Amino acid sequence: MSRVLIIGCGGVAQVAIAKCCQNSDTFKEIMIASRTKSKCDEVKARWENETSTIITTAQVDADKTEEVVALIKSYNPDVVLNVALPYQDLTIMDACLECGVHYVDTANYEPEDTDDPEWRAIYEKRCKDLGFSAYFDYSWQWAYQEKFEKAGLTALCGTGFDPGVTSVFCAYAKKHYFDRIDTIDILDCNGGDHGYAFATNFNPEINLREVSAPGSYMEDGKWIEIPPMAIKREYDFPEVGMKDMYLLHHEEIEALGRNMPEVKRIRFFMTFGQSYLTHMKCLENVGMLSTTPIEFEGQQIVPIQFLKALLPDPASLGPRTVGKTNIGCIFTGVKDGKEKTLYIYNVCDHQECYREVGSQAISYTTGVPAMIGTALVAEGLWKKPGVFTTDEFDPDPYMEMLNKWGLPWVVDENPVLVD
Repeated sequence: MSRVLIIGCGGVAQVAIAKCCQNSDTFKEIMIASRTKSKCDEVKARWENETSTIITTAQVDADKTEEVVALIKSYNPDVVLNVALPYQDLTIMDACLECGVHYVDTANYEPEDTDDPEWRAIYEKRCKDLGFSAYFDYSWQWAYQEKFEKAGLTALCGTGFDPGVTSVFCAYAKKHYFDRIDTIDILDCNGGDHGYAFATNFNPEINLREVSAPGSYMEDGKWIEIPPMAIKREYDFPEVGMKDMYLLHHEEIEALGRNMPEVKRIRFFMTFGQSYLTHMKCLENVGMLSTTPIEFEGQQIVPIQFLKALLPDPASLGPRTVGKTNIGCIFTGVKDGKEKTLYIYNVCDHQECYREVGSQAISYTTGVPAMIGTALVAEGLWKKPGVFTTDEFDPDPYMEMLNKWGLPWVVDENPVLVD
C-alpha cells in the first residue's frame, strides 16, 4: 500500500481523488495539495467517511519548486500525482528529482508565457526542425530522461484518456491484434450537452489554446501541419450518433510516432458543434485567446486568463451535462499476412459519472486513468528508471483496471474507417 501526494484540486483531480479513495487497497494515504487549501478540505470532507484511505490536505504553490520540495519532504510520499496545470510539470518534476520520488501526470508541459524569450527561441527552433507549431510538446519532459534514469525514478507522462488510455489502446492492439500497424486514427467525441451557450469541458486556457492552434498529423515519420480546423470529417459514433469532427494536433501523436515508428500515419480528431466553433472564432478575433499580457486600468491582465474567470468552471458542469462520450482508436494493419482493421473505444455517460463522483464525463475519463497510472507506478507494475508515456509499458494491467474502475472498453473488428 502506498502514500501519494496529489497536487491539484480541479475537476480532474477531484475524480482522481475519488478513485484513489475507492481503491484504498493501493492508496493507504493521500495528501491533496493546491494553491487554495479550502478546496482540498472540501474534497476531503466529501470522501473521508466513505473510505479507509487516510486523507490530509495542504497549501502549495506548484509554480515554486522550493514549496513543492518542502511539501514532499514533510509528507514523504511514494509517488507524486500532478493534476495541476501543464505549466507546472517541470517545477514538480524538479521537486521529485530533488526528493527522490516517482512522478505521474496527465498532460505534457506547455509554458504559461509563450512570449518568454528563452522559451521562444527553443520553440522556434523546434518548429523549424520538426515542422509543427503547437505550444505543447514532450521535448521538455523527455529532456529529463537521463536525470530520472540516474536517480532510479519513474516519470509517467500523460496518463489521462487522450493522451493516456488511447496510447494504451495502441500498445494493446500492437500486442494482441496486429503483426504490423499501418495507421492509427484517434477519435475523441463528446456528445454531451451542458446547456450553456459556450463553456469548455476542461481548463479553458488549455482547451482554447489547443483547439485554436494549427492542426497536424504524422505521416511517414514526418509532421504535416494544416490551418486550424482545415480537415473535417463526419463519423457515426456508437451510442452517440453522427458528429462533425476536426483534425487537431495532439501530444500522443508525438510519443506514438517516436515509439511506434513503423506506423505510417497517425491522426487525431475531436468533435465540435458549430456553436462552440463560432464562439471560439469570435473570441479569437477580438484577442481574448491571447496569452500576451495587456494593461487595463493600471494593471496587467492576460486576456485568456480573464476569459477563464468569465466562463463556467468545468468542475461545475456535472449536474447539468447530459449525453455520452466516445473516445477510442481505429487501426489498420496486418495480422498473419492478412489486412486487418480494429476499433477500440470507451463510451462514458455524463450523468452516470455525476451520480458516482459528482463529475461530468470529461473530468471522469481523465481522472480515472490518472489514478490507474499512479497505482501501477506505486505497485511497481509500471516502474523503470526514466521518462515514459503510457504506450511504453505492458498494456494488460492498465486495460484490466479500466474495466474494473469505470471505463470499460469495446473491441470492434469491423469498424467504419475514416477517409
